[in-house]
This record gives sequence, structure tokens and C-alpha cells, in this order.
Amino acid sequence: MLSAAVTLALGVALPATATVIGTMTPAQPVTEARLAALPEAERAAWRAYLERSRMLMERDKAALAAERAAGGTTSGAAAHLKGESGMPLDRPAAWYASPQARHVADNIVSFQTPAGGWGKNVDRSGPLRQRGEHYAPVDDDPRGGVVTRTDGWSYVGTIDNDATTTELRFLARVQAALPGAAGEPYRAAFAKGVGYLLSAQYPNGGFPQVYPLQGGYHDAITFNDNALVQVTELLDTVAQRQGDYAFVPADLAQRAGVAHERAIGVILASQIRVNGVPTGWCQQHDALTLAPVGARNFEPVALSSSETSRLLTMLMRLRRPAPGVVAAVDAGIAWLKRVAVYDVEYTKNGAKNGADGRHLVPKPGNGPLWARMYDIGTMQPIFGDRDRTIHTDVNELTRERRDGYGWYGNGPATALAAYAKWSAARTAAVR
Repeated sequence: MLSAAVTLALGVALPATATVIGTMTPAQPVTEARLAALPEAERAAWRAYLERSRMLMERDKAALAAERAAGGTTSGAAAHLKGESGMPLDRPAAWYASPQARHVADNIVSFQTPAGGWGKNVDRSGPLRQRGEHYAPVDDDPRGGVVTRTDGWSYVGTIDNDATTTELRFLARVQAALPGAAGEPYRAAFAKGVGYLLSAQYPNGGFPQVYPLQGGYHDAITFNDNALVQVTELLDTVAQRQGDYAFVPADLAQRAGVAHERAIGVILASQIRVNGVPTGWCQQHDALTLAPVGARNFEPVALSSSETSRLLTMLMRLRRPAPGVVAAVDAGIAWLKRVAVYDVEYTKNGAKNGADGRHLVPKPGNGPLWARMYDIGTMQPIFGDRDRTIHTDVNELTRERRDGYGWYGNGPATALAAYAKWSAARTAAVR
């Protein structure tokens, strides 16, 4: 681990008139040049990781190219649209043996990359992958929405938008409903998928958003949209070998347990300290230094209330929280309480502003709410726009960003409620 904690100092309060306070700096990818700056004892593990990532990407590309050279299709068999994943995890156990569920599981198996992961934003109830069809046909459109991709190489194996973890959980449900030979293809795909996650884990315990590594901000350790939380919780479930996961081989479960502990370690190590006081987490942290970093143009370096809340909730669910976990949770909850916002409302799109979109408006007595992002130095809400500008006034963003991103919400209230029960249970256990 390169850093026991990320430490930043408080800055000077912003002038009341400041609205644009800077521009977003993209995160750095993992490169040979950056690895050369690591302490000598850490270089070998990181270089082996980078070489493995490159090898797996080359194999994935070669496999697709071979299919196409043999006459496979280069276009999707049908449109794969963003929206419902087609992988419900809350149906009665018997449903997962149905033809409908088995079709979804077959789709999942057909789209698994040679490296073992899955792309994102695919409706798994759709057609099975055809030979030569891209493993990840759907990608984000920078202007918003999605585009169907038949070439290029983007998000080919990712934990973004619940990808890979949801596929694995669905396969576990289906195989449990199909004991014997009928469930073997799904058990095999599951084991390959868990192996993919184990391979994707950084030497320090973190996970990139995309693996094999795609470069850019995708190489950062990704808490954004709860990506790392989803992986960490799944690894713990696999390690327990209970319920739908009782089939997991003991050696794979043991490896998953070790990976889970390493993931908890990097979470604790990356908690941001301000003047020595632990606070919350950024949406993403540098893979090598653990420093908070930016991602997309409108996602600057900032403390994130949403990601912090989900991380805290996960830490509170640990069966035997170590003292370091307890301290991290106490500090994170204290930070959420400190930055809660009152007496304002973030209006719904068009509800009160017609064609002008969402706005932050006064509403006495309302709250608590939380901004999605807070400046690390001042603890004041900040907001990013497509042109990488960083603002202190959400109302000055372009309408597309005001309407298209969750700048305010009350999600952290769930973490505060969970903390009240968790803290009371700890106190009662001590008595």
C-alpha cells in the first residue's frame, strides 16, 4: 500500500461571489512511466499486473477478430438498449429454472468475454450473442444516452453500472435452481467471472472501472456509482459459500475472502483526511497514490456524499468490524452530518421551472439534503459542467447537466439511520 491515508489541508473560503472556481483535471492512467516512480519493492507486482492486463486485452481482441475472419457478424443481432438489465434478482427461487430465466442466463454466458467479464447497459433478455458480434455493443454517448457500438474497444469488461456483478449474481441464482448437469454451464461461467474479478484487483486491493485496463480515468479505483462496493460485497458473499453460493469451490471461496479483506483495506486507506481528520471519499481515487481524482468532465475532485454513504453502509454490515473500520464509520458519519444542507429544494425537471429545467430554490424547513460533491478544502458544494468548469452555483450549469445528474439528494439519510442502530448495538454489546 503506497499510502496509509490521503491527507489534504483546509483552504481559504471562497468569496461569496465566486461561481466558477476552476476546471476539472482528468485522472492519470496506470502506465509504465508511473510504475517506475513507485518504491522498488512495489514495482514487480504492478508491472506483472499491467502485463497481465495487456495480455488479456490482446486475447479478447484476437478472439473477436478470429470470429469475424471466419465470417462472423460485425453488427449486433438486435438493439441493446440502456434501461432494465433483464436480470431480476428478487424473483421466487423456482422462477430461475424457467425458460425465461435460462434464456437470460444463456445470454449472459454468450456475452462473457474471454477474459471473463461483461460489458454494461445490455438487456440480457435479448438475443444471444452471435459469432463475431462485439462483446460490449453498448457504450455511453458523451452527449447523453447510449450508442450501439460494433467496432472500437470500450468498456469490454467493466464493473460500471452494476455490470459483471449482476451477471454473476444472476448466474448463481439460476444454477441453484438447476442442480446437476443442467446448471454446469452457468457454474462454469460464474467461476470464470469470479476469476476475472480476482485478476482485475490491483496489488493494493482496489479495482479499476474497466478491465483489462482501458486507460484514462477508467484506471482509477472506482467508488463512483458504488462499483467497488458491489464487487466487495459479492466477494464476501462468494467467500461465505452459503445459499445460492454453496457450490463455490473451497479454493475459489478462499481467494475471494482474501480479495474482500484487501478491498476493505484500500477503502480504509483512501478515506480523505482534512487537517488530520478523516471525512469521506471521492468518487474515484488514483490507482497508485490513492489521492482523490476526477473522472468525466463534470466530475471533479471532490468529497462525494453518495459514494461515502454507500461505503459507510457496507462497512457497517461487516460481521466483525475491526477498530479501524469503526473509526472510519464514526468519522464518515460525522462528516455527513456536518455537510447536510437545509432550507432548500432541488426542483424536479419542469415541475416548477417549466422549460428552464431543474434549479436549487429556497424552501424553509426542508432538509436535510446533501450535495453530490463537496470541495475538499472549503466543504462547500461544487458542481461540474461538460466543459470541465467547476461551479459553486448549480443553477449556472447548462440545463443538460442540471437535469441530467443527481446534484442533490437525501440518500445519505439512510446511512445516518443505519448508523443510529449500528452504534446502539455496539454500545449494548460493550455493556
